[in-house]
Amino acid sequence: MSGDAAIEALRAFVAERDWSQFHTAENLAKSISIEAAELLERFQWGADADAAGVEEELADVLTYCLLLADRLGLDPETIV
Repeated sequence: MSGDAAIEALRAFVAERDWSQFHTAENLAKSISIEAAELLERFQWGADADAAGVEEELADVLTYCLLLADRLGLDPETIV
């Protein structure tokens, strides 16, 4: 999935649930931190984390990062 397709899919997902009212820059930044902590938790007891769990948490982190960039009018490819 390209970056444009990903953000379009996320926009549709958020719109279907009327979540944009909750997606302030502040709330999205908080969510990134929370999901990053959940990702780190997968490695809490060693380097051999469950691959599916890591994938799930990484997807959450990336999703919130893309939503925050979109909220701020930033292009992820440009800022990276």
